[in-house]
Amino acid sequence: MNLDRAVMAFAGVMTLISAALVYFVSPWFLLFTAFIGLNMLQASFTGFCPAAMIFRKLGFNTGCAFK
Repeated sequence: MNLDRAVMAFAGVMTLISAALVYFVSPWFLLFTAFIGLNMLQASFTGFCPAAMIFRKLGFNTGCAFK
């Protein structure tokens, strides 16, 4: 698995967790969902992604999106 796919998988898992938290705990967790979406949006424009930096340090091979 390369870095790009790991970041997308992580974002997907976090989105599903936040959706479950909205359903089971509180609608205020929609703020967490919005944060995830905004982070994905800014990463698409700037190329800066904290999750990508962490996965790179963990040894994932760089894909084409986060060089």
